[in-house]
Amino acid sequence: MTALFGPAGNSESFAQMGYKNTVQVPTYLQKFGLTAYEYQCGRGVRVNSQTAAALSREAKQYGIALSIHAPYYISLSSLEEETRLKSIGYILDTAKAAAMMGASRIVVHSGSCAKISREDALSLAKDTLARAQAALDEQNLSQIIICPETMGKINQLGTMEEVVELCKVDERFLPCIDFGHLNARTLGGCQTKEQFAAILDLIENGLGMERASKFHSHFSKIEYGKGGEKKHLTFLDDVYGPDFLPLAEEIARRGYHPTFICESAGTQAEDAASMQKIYFKCLKSEKVGM
Repeated sequence: MTALFGPAGNSESFAQMGYKNTVQVPTYLQKFGLTAYEYQCGRGVRVNSQTAAALSREAKQYGIALSIHAPYYISLSSLEEETRLKSIGYILDTAKAAAMMGASRIVVHSGSCAKISREDALSLAKDTLARAQAALDEQNLSQIIICPETMGKINQLGTMEEVVELCKVDERFLPCIDFGHLNARTLGGCQTKEQFAAILDLIENGLGMERASKFHSHFSKIEYGKGGEKKHLTFLDDVYGPDFLPLAEEIARRGYHPTFICESAGTQAEDAASMQKIYFKCLKSEKVGM
């Protein structure tokens, strides 16, 4: 098995090339040789069942693995019980949409610490995720995998360590490692092969080889300041990073097969294709060196 690559939503070139609707996405991605796509429900789950079914058929035809990003306003660690209950509902809605379109993974933001300690926020988030998984199981949606995401702002819940802990809530959970977020929240501490290796070791040691080898991932270059993430950039950036090459080398060396979703600002399909080329070159070099 090899890693999968694709964009989060559509690049500017999608419309520029004459495409008009979501069902055409797999055909568009085929032109780049891509194999994954993350449907965006960040501002709410509004998925037409007919469109979802059509997208599912097209994705299967072109070999595109689908995932969905759940609403941004989910709050796993809110002090308000009502807010956390609503968040469980949003996760359930996202899972239902995923099932309709044949997506296997949903990405969920970890939450914030607000005015409570990180430990208390983590405890609340664990409880919310456990209840969310129970809701999925009750609705016969056990096949949909929840992927808690590492976050980019320092005051947010979602360090690599915290996401590993969230994934321990249920053995089916997979971490969504956003390397741009990790680089932003550590103010540039996610750049070298050694730093990437340390992140992967943390996952492997905390969750085991099987889950580590197939983790979900977001990757983009992100501008950051003293508080962490500021805005997403494109691969033309040569200031903030992170660079994909050292990560690709480590992924190829370990034989991992994660799904990489590129979140560049407007060039996500193009940059995902660049990532894929880098990865396959690393994979080839690794095999030659064996």
